[in-house]
Amino acid sequence: MGKLFGTDGIRGIAGQTLTAELAFHVGQAVAAVLTEEKGNRPLITIGKDTRISSDMLEAALMAGICSVGGDVMPLGTIPTPAVAFLTVQQQADAGIVISASHNPYAYNGIKVFNAQGYKLSDEMEGRVEDLILNHAKLPAAVDGAVGRRHHGMHALHSAYVQHLLGSIDCDLTGLRVLVDCANGAASATAPDLFRALPLQADFIHTEPDGVNINNGCGSTHLESLARGVVSGGYDLGIAFDGDADRCLLVDEQGNTIDGDKVMAVCASELKRQGKLSGNTVVATVMSNLGLHEYCQENGLDLVCTAVGDRHVLERMLADGFAIGGEQSGHTIFRAYATTGDGELTALQFLQTLRRSGVPASQLAARCPQYPQELINVEVPHTPGVKERIMADESLRQETRRWEEKLGGQGRILIRPSGTEALIRVMVEAKTTEIAHQVASVLADFIKKL
Repeated sequence: MGKLFGTDGIRGIAGQTLTAELAFHVGQAVAAVLTEEKGNRPLITIGKDTRISSDMLEAALMAGICSVGGDVMPLGTIPTPAVAFLTVQQQADAGIVISASHNPYAYNGIKVFNAQGYKLSDEMEGRVEDLILNHAKLPAAVDGAVGRRHHGMHALHSAYVQHLLGSIDCDLTGLRVLVDCANGAASATAPDLFRALPLQADFIHTEPDGVNINNGCGSTHLESLARGVVSGGYDLGIAFDGDADRCLLVDEQGNTIDGDKVMAVCASELKRQGKLSGNTVVATVMSNLGLHEYCQENGLDLVCTAVGDRHVLERMLADGFAIGGEQSGHTIFRAYATTGDGELTALQFLQTLRRSGVPASQLAARCPQYPQELINVEVPHTPGVKERIMADESLRQETRRWEEKLGGQGRILIRPSGTEALIRVMVEAKTTEIAHQVASVLADFIKKL
């Protein structure tokens, strides 16, 4: 990866590491590279989440694009996967999302989709990055060459909702769901989507104020959703993150249904319908051992990639697989989307739930889950710190020592976060107590390095 683009675009604290000036230059560079690629004026869509800094960054990006002769189609507040979908539908040359996903409001990010709705290639990111870091003097557009702003925001939101509705063909009448929009981008689309279905949907955390996105709500904080589902007697709780590209669920008893369980039951349904190409599920090394066991017992092949939905999608595209995702809730249904889509995931699970004829708790229980402990160890923001820690030989030896103690009845995965100053320690074991003990010891070890 380069010096600006991480595993999921450019991300940082708005106004500090991610400034309006940087956004302006990103807009210029993206438009300049696209102009060189196609030989004429590019069209770029832009969507954003509800962070207080998103308007500032949007304005800077639009100014940068237009200043070098690119056209802009602002989509307003809208989920990340909607930007990918609408970029393709509108035949734009690229789509830009302003969001820091599940991170607190002080953070923000910029990620770019290509004309096919996929994240930019490393080569294209490198070209954009070089222009910015080398302070390239790009020729300013003048007179009639200055970029324009296109309109049609409301109609495009509706087009995305209709696309999602077209992904299911099962009667959901009678189901009752509680939807947590995380005070984020889903607040702009989820109410229209679920109210168009023949089910009862109620909503929480749909009043974004710029600073409450992901704050005690959404897919990273399921407590209020779980309480609401149980007290209200709902069939299912649905939680999105800030930009709605991931979805976690809560069953009628208040228990979490994570991405592994979603993939397991939806893959089985796809197989039943003859739609599971390659008979394969694509997950990551973070997926629970329970998913491995489920796939083995149900005649499914499981392929695991490095962490990150980019790696999952690359494998899906390379081999034509239909479903893949991450335990954290990024689930990709390749027949309908080019990236993880939380609202699409919710619809696919609801359809599977209705066809199963059993409560969500019973459906999810078909995929076992081994106790898992995940500890995020904060490290300094200084460049190279995460790399130094991960290369430390004493950490490798300590990890091997605990792996031997687990004796094949668990596993340890230590990895750096791709977007935050964190080292993640994940341990699976036969019991919660053992998983917690091992993860705590390793986390404390890392803190001393």
